[in-house]
Amino acid sequence: MKIMFVANRVPYPPYRGDKLKIWNLAKRLSKNHELHLYTIAQDQEELAYAEALKSVFSEVHIVFLPKWKSVFKTAFSVFGNVPLQVAYFQSKAFLNLLKSALEKHSFDAVHIQHIRMGWYFRDLPKHNVILDLPDAFSLYWQRRKEQAKWPWSRLFASTEQKRLYNMERSFLKLFPLTLVCSNEDCAYLSGHAGANIRVLPNGVDTEVFHPRKEIKPEPFRLLFTGNMDYAPNVDAVTYFCNDILPHIRQKHPEVVFVIAGQRPVKKVLNLASASVIVTGFVKDIAEEYAKAAVVVAPLRFGAGTQNKVLEALAMGVPVVCTHVGFKGLGIESGEGAHMAVNTEDFILQVNRLLESEAHRADLAGKGMEKIVSTFGWDAVAVRLIRYFESVKTQSQ
Repeated sequence: MKIMFVANRVPYPPYRGDKLKIWNLAKRLSKNHELHLYTIAQDQEELAYAEALKSVFSEVHIVFLPKWKSVFKTAFSVFGNVPLQVAYFQSKAFLNLLKSALEKHSFDAVHIQHIRMGWYFRDLPKHNVILDLPDAFSLYWQRRKEQAKWPWSRLFASTEQKRLYNMERSFLKLFPLTLVCSNEDCAYLSGHAGANIRVLPNGVDTEVFHPRKEIKPEPFRLLFTGNMDYAPNVDAVTYFCNDILPHIRQKHPEVVFVIAGQRPVKKVLNLASASVIVTGFVKDIAEEYAKAAVVVAPLRFGAGTQNKVLEALAMGVPVVCTHVGFKGLGIESGEGAHMAVNTEDFILQVNRLLESEAHRADLAGKGMEKIVSTFGWDAVAVRLIRYFESVKTQSQ
């Protein structure tokens, strides 16, 4: 098939969730299909990645959208009805590029990543288009609103949540198919969007994330991974350091908490201490997983499926997490990961794992096989091709 990919970020280097997904899917699909990439760059250095992307995509088209322009557009949309994150990514040059591409090429299917890119297609042909959402965005903002401490942040989250909810309800039904990465998000959107919603899970690269027997885990090393300028991650490590870690240290004073991820904001950097390590960017994040006794994912808001949990389980590392993103894994608590129901339970489950190497090995082993068979990128790519074939058939 000849497939158009419309990505909200340049999917290279593949170091973050939305870039990882497009890169890993495209790398597999390019073996048998012709792929064309259309995306937006917000830093000049991203334009240089076009050559690397051509190893996977037959054509690569990148429009530069300076951040100052995005901020300017967002400021003008404050008093409108369009979600601010959608306004932030609007570009007339990119819209013209998409129009030109659709006139020039006859694509069998079109893959749009994120509701931000979906907005470009409100007046474009949608007969063979799949809208792929990383999250149910209004659910994400609802949870963010519930965790907001300050009135202004609560107001902002509430406004964005309402705009996204209304957009989901009126806009998603225009597409033949909308994808989300978890059953939880699918059920939520199906309840109010009135659209054809299906699941395409996030994946894990099993060539990278697999047990590394040559590295012995450190028995009191806890790990959190993720982009450390992402609000749910910042909140999670702050919550862990303030409300959970002190109680764990009462029982296990030798415990070390490692926060591994690029672009840590000042709030995260301020958490660093003798027992809290903030690494910044890590080239081989799989090595960090291998050294950890337990991976923690204490997220209090967000949606979708947490890549950090998938990666840890694929490597045979036990996880303690909250409910956020857990339902999308398709496992029960105790199958590789414990889902803690509250702060006290989170403390209890981490302590139990730190106290028993046998318990860690038993828990990790239970989830690994299922995660690899369901969330390996090869399996996810096969599922996406079936979705492409379905919209292609419907459009003929």
